[in-house]
Amino acid sequence: MTTNYREPTYGNWRKPVSPGIGRLGLVGTLILMGGLVMVTMIAMVSFLAGMIGAVVLGLIMLPLVIQDRHGRTALQAITARVAWWWGRSQGWHLYRSGPLGITGLGSHRLPGLLAQSRLIEARDSYGRPFALVVIPATGHYTVVFECNADGAALVDQQQIDTWVAYWGNWLASLGYEPGLVAASVTIETAPDIGTRLREEVDANADPNAPELARAALEEIVWNYPVGSARLSTRVTVTYSAAPRPGAKRRDEAEMAREIGTRIPGLTSMLEMTGAGAARPITADRLARAVRVAYDPESQPDLEAAEDQEMRWEDAGPVAAQEFWDHYVHDSGRSITWGLSEAPRGEVLSSVMTGLVSPHHDITRKRVTFLYRPHDPASAARIVERDRKDTRFRLNGAARDEVAVVSSDQAALEEARGAGLTRFTMLVTATVRSAEELPLAAAAIDTLAPPARVRLRRMYGSQASAFAAALPLGIVLPDHLKVPAVVRESM
Repeated sequence: MTTNYREPTYGNWRKPVSPGIGRLGLVGTLILMGGLVMVTMIAMVSFLAGMIGAVVLGLIMLPLVIQDRHGRTALQAITARVAWWWGRSQGWHLYRSGPLGITGLGSHRLPGLLAQSRLIEARDSYGRPFALVVIPATGHYTVVFECNADGAALVDQQQIDTWVAYWGNWLASLGYEPGLVAASVTIETAPDIGTRLREEVDANADPNAPELARAALEEIVWNYPVGSARLSTRVTVTYSAAPRPGAKRRDEAEMAREIGTRIPGLTSMLEMTGAGAARPITADRLARAVRVAYDPESQPDLEAAEDQEMRWEDAGPVAAQEFWDHYVHDSGRSITWGLSEAPRGEVLSSVMTGLVSPHHDITRKRVTFLYRPHDPASAARIVERDRKDTRFRLNGAARDEVAVVSSDQAALEEARGAGLTRFTMLVTATVRSAEELPLAAAAIDTLAPPARVRLRRMYGSQASAFAAALPLGIVLPDHLKVPAVVRESM
């Protein structure tokens, strides 16, 4: 059977640049220009003092000019190292909970950015219960959807591309959601211990069935889960309690009522993206998922005790310790990577298949795509500013010329109604022992190039990156002390 259908490609991911000289951003350029003016004025009085001032200015500018392959400056690396040393000297890298820990009432609360989080349960307009994660520090409320993704096996390419188009429409629609600040998609692969299969077989088995049939089912129950993996997909949307910057925050009851009215519309749109039947997750199921993420060995016990409710206060680890390059939490050891560069060229819809698929060297793997949509007004302003900045940096290089074309295309697509969304990706690999960490790191290093992405290990912030990769709606930029305007201008 022949067809004239041509599979589309995807690309033109743009990271807005700050106007500046060479590798310097706006802040670095202003420091350089101001320093040159001061050195010139000093040199007019004393040539020797002017030379000393020029050397000092060069030493100040050096950390802003030196960059690694991920685009991080030496100043950022030094700041991260100093912050890590300071936090370690204060004991912030250690966490102990329970009766002998530091938490109140002997509970096992979540550590780090999730320490003050709360979990409430409400009902949407269809009467379905849903969990709502509350982050008091930022005033964010997050609802989580469980999806039964259809998968691409034995599916026509036209249907897959239709799903991708609907997914783009769903992301674009988030820019019109009042109060929405972020969204995420978490794809987690873990070993399947076969508990759900056994429960399903036991519940539907006929006691009068022939002995041969019962023996065959018993053999399937024991052998089928061996070497198999469980893949779960969760989508989160995060709303702000303040309807606009500077406004008064709304209370929990008002936020639960407002979010509950929007859930049916969000889930119905998700079903057209290939996510399958999307439904809001309950508080008990979300607490169990978080508990297993921090303590993988607790999964069999939690699945065997389905009738016992899991409290949010007991979803955290008993003990956790953050190291410079990895994170130890109860029975697991994890490494988290962050996206430092999106694919430069055009890619096909299957580019991420290998990265999100199970891997035999990684016990549990979590790939989380984080999105922060711009509203239409901000999107128009950003693309126009990016067009001007790329032309300011144009110096005849081929890469700069491509950047100008890409910025023009982004502005044209935004003018035609396309959405503008900031995105990044976190990849967490969890293993059982320290000896398995090098194998997991090598596996991720092997999976990243086929996905056309560049990943950077989150040195010095493994605990925060691990928490952000969970489907709990943590918006990392809102937890940083350095303002976003300063960070983007470096």
